Amino acid sequence: MILTRISVAQPVFATMVMIAMVVIGAFSYMRLPIEQLPDVDFPVVAVVTSYPGATPEAVENDIVKPIEDSVATLAGIDSIESVARTGSSLVLIIFDLEVKSSDAAQEVRDKVAQIQGLLPDNAGDPQILRFDPGELPVMSVGISSDEIGVGELTRLTEDVIAKRLANIRGVGRASVVGGRSAEVQIDIDPDRLTALSVGVAEALGAVAAENQDLPAGAITGDGATTSVQVEGRLATIRDFGDIIVTRRAGQPIRLGDIADIEERLAESTSLAMLNGDHALAIDVVKTQGANTVAVAEAVLEEVAAMQADDAFADIKIEILRDNAKPVTDSFHSVQNMILEGAVLATFIVFLFLNSWRSTVITGLTLPISIIGTMTAIYFLGFTLNMMSLMALSLAIGILIDDAIVVRENIMRHLHMGKSHMRAALEGTNEIGLAVLATTLSIVAVFLPVAFMEGILGRFFLQFGVTVSVAVLISLFVSFTLDPMLSSVWYDPSIDPKAKRGPVGRAVARFDDFFVWLGERYGGLLRRALKFRKTTILVAFLAFAGGIGIFTKVGAEFVPAADTGEFQVDLSLPVGTSLSRTAEKIAQVDALLRREIPEIEGTYATVNSGTTSGDNNATIIAILVPESERDRSPGVLTGVAREVLQSVGGADFIVGASNGMGPAGQPVELRIYGSDLGVLERLAADLKARLEAIPGLADVSTTLDDPQPTLGIRIDREAASDLGVSLQLVGDTLKPMLGGQTVSEWTSPQGETLDVVLRLPESARSDASVLGALPLAQSRGGVIRLDQVAEIVPSQGPGEINRQDRDRAVRVTASLDGVALGDVNAALEEAKASLDLPLGYRLGTGGETEQLADSMMAAAAALALAVIFIYLVLASQFGSFLQPFAIMSSLPLALIGVALGLLAFGSTLNIFSIIGFIMLMGLVTKNAILLVDNANQHVREGENLYDALVLAGRTRFRPIVMTTLAMIFGMLPLALNLHGGTGQNTSMAHAVIGGLISSSLLTLVVVPVLLTYTDGLGRRVARLFPAPPDHDASPAE
Repeated sequence: MILTRISVAQPVFATMVMIAMVVIGAFSYMRLPIEQLPDVDFPVVAVVTSYPGATPEAVENDIVKPIEDSVATLAGIDSIESVARTGSSLVLIIFDLEVKSSDAAQEVRDKVAQIQGLLPDNAGDPQILRFDPGELPVMSVGISSDEIGVGELTRLTEDVIAKRLANIRGVGRASVVGGRSAEVQIDIDPDRLTALSVGVAEALGAVAAENQDLPAGAITGDGATTSVQVEGRLATIRDFGDIIVTRRAGQPIRLGDIADIEERLAESTSLAMLNGDHALAIDVVKTQGANTVAVAEAVLEEVAAMQADDAFADIKIEILRDNAKPVTDSFHSVQNMILEGAVLATFIVFLFLNSWRSTVITGLTLPISIIGTMTAIYFLGFTLNMMSLMALSLAIGILIDDAIVVRENIMRHLHMGKSHMRAALEGTNEIGLAVLATTLSIVAVFLPVAFMEGILGRFFLQFGVTVSVAVLISLFVSFTLDPMLSSVWYDPSIDPKAKRGPVGRAVARFDDFFVWLGERYGGLLRRALKFRKTTILVAFLAFAGGIGIFTKVGAEFVPAADTGEFQVDLSLPVGTSLSRTAEKIAQVDALLRREIPEIEGTYATVNSGTTSGDNNATIIAILVPESERDRSPGVLTGVAREVLQSVGGADFIVGASNGMGPAGQPVELRIYGSDLGVLERLAADLKARLEAIPGLADVSTTLDDPQPTLGIRIDREAASDLGVSLQLVGDTLKPMLGGQTVSEWTSPQGETLDVVLRLPESARSDASVLGALPLAQSRGGVIRLDQVAEIVPSQGPGEINRQDRDRAVRVTASLDGVALGDVNAALEEAKASLDLPLGYRLGTGGETEQLADSMMAAAAALALAVIFIYLVLASQFGSFLQPFAIMSSLPLALIGVALGLLAFGSTLNIFSIIGFIMLMGLVTKNAILLVDNANQHVREGENLYDALVLAGRTRFRPIVMTTLAMIFGMLPLALNLHGGTGQNTSMAHAVIGGLISSSLLTLVVVPVLLTYTDGLGRRVARLFPAPPDHDASPAE
């Protein structure tokens, strides 16, 4: 081969090429960011709109539907999901993955701008947000103090601590959760408003107009310009009371006459609790593309610096959650796995070749291939993440395969008595096409994996490309460096009489054993070729048994991951106050920490992150290190679920993250229809059916909690007579009940405080005083609300979910001690038994939908891989039929996959499925080596039977060597000795099991099938006789 001839002829040049690959790869490695998952551009756009005081039905009709209708005409939309809650809406537009998120956001922004004028006047401006997985906090920092009050602690946290963290390179935002800032509160007294005939609108206008500075131009003279400004800013809190709101009977009515004005802490809108006690938290979010691990390390350094600073002596600053720690642990774990796998694979080489020179020559392929791959990862814009690192750890055994086959064949030629240079050239040339075919088969398998459809394809893109690049580099090294070193580095071990030490003699005895084993294999192969039908029957029965074993293997989308924490979602009745929620959080914290010793602490938030509503809380139970406990987060969720049954008046959803995102409920069914009453009935029926399925827990629906409302029904005739409009009623009640920020005030200390006008807390918490609230008449004077309206208590849905412009109810459930595949049949039965009226339909979401989508994507990738392998083999062997014999090793791998997953206790999940696809390329390597050598013997004049026996004995050693090298290279990953999440171990379990079964069966089944394809080929050839050779010379 030309590469081999150049490298052998120019050893210095070949060495320099290898050094250049290593140097460039090392520099690339140092610049690669470390992340948990690949950076995927999700074209998901959210439209968030506030509509204060509006019920979910009003939000749906006035906000959600107009926005849905406006964006529905955009091209490339996959689905539209909406949620209408009290006072706010969320419309989620999910585009096809081919659409760029920036383009999608701009198109949505343009469409929403066209209908913005049609939205209600008191609705907020729609916010257009792009979904970014990197928006999840990298780290959460807790702030607490026994010496400093909440207000001062909030000021220090917002103005000092959060700013120091936000200024760190790579930090995009440091958000404070649970803080209460100071503000100027103007508590309007409704009785005094009525007595003095003053409307709320007059008070609002007076405060806004009087507390401001107004520019009045400039005076120019004597070569200088002096600005003129009307100074109206109030200097003290007392000055607010002197603001003249209006005049009645010629007398001024001041703000102090109708309101109490005081600087107080703002009411809590969010909550953070640490171990059941109130605290503040700072969620640190990195900028897009920043190195997660580097940002986390910088934050830790800054926190340590503040902890050592005497200025923060009265403040306790601690790390609550470090989401970069699993990334770092996984990174170091994979590093160790790669090193151990390389050592084990190299040990196999020494064991079979009994030469440390051969071991070094072969082993050099690993560091050069891995380090060289870093160059491709860097220039392709990839990162060191779960997928790319998993690719390298799995590829260890594959990368050394080509070098093993090349070096073993060179050693075989050396034992024939050839010179080192001749043996290097002829040995590499003899095996070269077979090695090229095996490498191209692997690439043919991994490229379809890299380009699978959907989210799955985006995540596995880096996996497939990384493996493909690595094996191509290893092929290059095997064709250049290995033969070059073999030609210039004399190996005394080729002499049978060479002196050996104790280790060498022990390995020699193993070699004698292997020679004996090879002879036994030759005998077995002869018997298999003699009893071909029996051999095929045994293989078929083994394949059928493997299919049967698969029924005992559970199925799930992603295996459980040990992230060192689990999550409890607490839900109280709608309308529950924030203080009541805090009390319940403290109760849950005390109960969990008392009953579950593995819990080191808890961190709870309300109105932060993905949770909204004062009645909903997210509680993170942080566990002690994995080495100090025997139970995983998945097991502890079941324990926590039982413990929390003693807590009344609350609903709980307990779950653990699967390592691919936040914790969620894997089972999700959706009912679509138009009438909320019918949907509620159907959801309750389906919920009851799911609760009866063993293994399902925390079954809930999105219509579980009704929203208590007070309906104000205006008597339009009475309102018209008294000079009151519907708009005036809304404009009056909104600031009174919800409060309105009318201005800002700068204190003498330089702090900027909001000025908020509303009713005092006593009036806002008593529904009976609502009717007595004053309304200003258009012709002057004040009337009571109950003079023009009736106040009626009622209930409505807590939230309204919609999907693709239709109402939908979600029924969700968690798994308790079972895999998703174990309950799929029961779920389908529950769905089928539900009596749906005309116009109503069922859908599937959650992990059930993801598992079905992944199976379809994986099946398509598998089909493409098989087709590509056939194309490569047919081209390599120049035959349409021989590839079928070689590819018979593919179904034989299924037996070992089932046994491997069952033996290690793994499930059929997306990782083990990718492992099975990966096997398609690996198991054909053995058959290719066997068939290629048999063809060489046939071309030399041997009959097929003798050629197969001879090829089997010749290739038995390299086949076993490469198989064991791959198995031992993946063994550290399969055993997961260094911790980490352990999610990708199922891939190694599938690959190891498949390699063992396919290798054992391939050695006898493929030769047998080759005899059948040869016979079939001869019969087919008779149908296409060769044309006569008219150019042949006539016989003499």
